Amino acid sequence: MTNNIHKKIILNAFDMNSVGHINHGLWTHPRDESYRFNQLNYWTELAQTLETGLFDGLFIADITGVYDVYQNGIDLTLKESIQLPSHDPSTLVSAMAAVTKNLGFGITVNLSYESPYQFARRFSSLDHLTQGRIGWNIVTGYLDSAAKLVGQAGLKDHDLRYEQAEEFLELAYKFWEGSWEDDAIIIDKENRIFTRPEKVHAIQHYGKFYQSQGVFQVSPSIQRTPVLFQAGASPKGLEFATKHSEAMFIGADTPEKVKAQVEKIRAQTIAQGRHAQDIKILVGISVVTAETDALAQEKYNEYLKYASPEAGLAHFSSSIGFDLSKYQDSETIPYQKSNSIVSVNQRFKENKVTIADLKAQHALGGRYPLFIGSGASVAEQLIHFIDETGIDGFNLTRTVAPESHHDFIRYVIPELQQRGRYKTEYAQGSLRHKLFQQGDRLSKQHPAQQFRCHQHAETSTLSHLDKHTA
Repeated sequence: MTNNIHKKIILNAFDMNSVGHINHGLWTHPRDESYRFNQLNYWTELAQTLETGLFDGLFIADITGVYDVYQNGIDLTLKESIQLPSHDPSTLVSAMAAVTKNLGFGITVNLSYESPYQFARRFSSLDHLTQGRIGWNIVTGYLDSAAKLVGQAGLKDHDLRYEQAEEFLELAYKFWEGSWEDDAIIIDKENRIFTRPEKVHAIQHYGKFYQSQGVFQVSPSIQRTPVLFQAGASPKGLEFATKHSEAMFIGADTPEKVKAQVEKIRAQTIAQGRHAQDIKILVGISVVTAETDALAQEKYNEYLKYASPEAGLAHFSSSIGFDLSKYQDSETIPYQKSNSIVSVNQRFKENKVTIADLKAQHALGGRYPLFIGSGASVAEQLIHFIDETGIDGFNLTRTVAPESHHDFIRYVIPELQQRGRYKTEYAQGSLRHKLFQQGDRLSKQHPAQQFRCHQHAETSTLSHLDKHTA
């Protein structure tokens, strides 16, 4: 057992600006309200609910593109609303921030189809408006349909996507960390100086994928760089994540395999010149809970009547990049090299998996570990999982919305608190400070350090710009 006895569990709600997210088919449940996802009060009510449960954050997934691999089309995707329609998650943040004080927001954005400048500006603006509660889930995309939507011939090679991501991060760090000094803005009305020109510096970047010259338009926000989330698990993805991320979202298997993955991440983080605990590691889970174990099982059996394992397979088909509808239930799925999610596809190389196996795993429409029971039972299961694996917390998916969040807050959280494993009040400060208790800014071990501007430099802004830019 790892030394986690006093570790407080980090807890994010895991959601998406869509109807179907992870547990597919449950939108058909009579009590489910996820069809209201396009209404602002659906999200403001959710944010307020999560804050009553002292959730660390709301982690919002997103995709560019559609799931069109299963049955070589999108009929089932449309019928079952498998993350289609889905809306831009960043549009939700300001409204939710306005009705909460502590809840963090981890927003997924695919960098492959973004301009680094416009993206960095948008997230700096959100960090200002949320008073330092913004995080970015860095993804490079895995859908061929996405590349075609934005006018590209097809999905870039897996490793090339990470090469592009490296340069995207470098340029974003230059904007966030390198353009403005902390004391640039003085708001001196008497002398008519809002910003001291010598404290603002132009960025010069000439790279393989991006070029940029000029001053970042946004002054430093509380965190400067948003909290960085990542979910890379391929060799290239793991190298990228252990270099840049502050929180990693990993897939869950047996506790033994999760523990091995955690130890691998910690070792690789140290090899990157960082501390082992510089990255918080989270696992996605689903929970069905009620007053007693029997009532929780009864609720789960009720949910099963509405879930769609086939919709789960359709989602999974796009994750691995080939059509699972071609196989009979008893057939073993062969390993096929794919340009999609390498780590997910790898399981067919390592294990004998049939369609029936996958359908059983997707009984509730999603493939995340499922915890069923009373509040006390679920709390014990979650604590055991944390202590056995060395992870730091969970991304809790919804089943029936908003019922599942209300249930978790009512039944599970008090039990976790009673066992001393979950906070009883929020810490103060930014999202980063709440997670690490080490201030608002990225640590000195982080690679962004090399792009920080030197305080008190006296060089004029315009001296950094060529005459055409000026």
